[in-house]
Amino acid sequence: MSKSLKLIAGATGVSDADPSGSLPSRPDKPARKGSVEERMYHEIYDAIMEHRLPPRTKLTEHSLCEIYATARHTVRKVLSHLAADGMVDLEPNRGAFIASPSTDEAHDMFELRQMLERAVLEKLAGMPDVKTVIAPLRKMVATERQAFLTHDRPKWIRLSAEFHTALAELSGNALLVNMMRRLVSRTTLMIASVEAPGNNACSFDEHEEILDALEQGDAALAQSRMAHHLGACADRVQPDEPGNFDLRSVLGRST
Repeated sequence: MSKSLKLIAGATGVSDADPSGSLPSRPDKPARKGSVEERMYHEIYDAIMEHRLPPRTKLTEHSLCEIYATARHTVRKVLSHLAADGMVDLEPNRGAFIASPSTDEAHDMFELRQMLERAVLEKLAGMPDVKTVIAPLRKMVATERQAFLTHDRPKWIRLSAEFHTALAELSGNALLVNMMRRLVSRTTLMIASVEAPGNNACSFDEHEEILDALEQGDAALAQSRMAHHLGACADRVQPDEPGNFDLRSVLGRST
């Protein structure tokens, strides 16, 4: 079994996907709103997705306890949740590290994404009310575009990745959503950072074209555009060099 298939083999938890069309902006919350556990999870998650915490950065329990003024068991719960989402690798006797998929694993994951997203598009294109179903995604892409134009790079990067999970959510298949969430998270870690739309790792223009094809009910065209889009993403995968990193420079600064 390939690494990517092993990676998602355990993804059988219940998702918060809402087939009615509401789009959660990020993974399931690990704790009650406003808790230290929730804040730590989302700050680390956002920092990883926005490339502010590079791959192979070590998330030391001691440092996180100090940054968030919390107990070690809380830190371990958050790290376990991040590991379940594919963002962090837990290594026996070594600790927790920001995930750093190999090039081979990235290839396998993009191949699997091609299969899954093709199936999602086939299902959505066949819906009689597809225009209404994808309306929330139109708004998401518009927000993604605005984030880029206003130089809100963190928000733009996050939305460009979440578009694909949002498509899966509209299928109403909770297991598929969990698989896509993990795959999107890990592949996003390896996409090179670039500035210009059209060359970027996940272009909002291409997202818009995929939605146009869906609205026409043309599954084949939507699938062709998605295949091109994911191929461009895969072409931009490059390994990151690990290095020492001060967690305090990124985490624990929100009020």
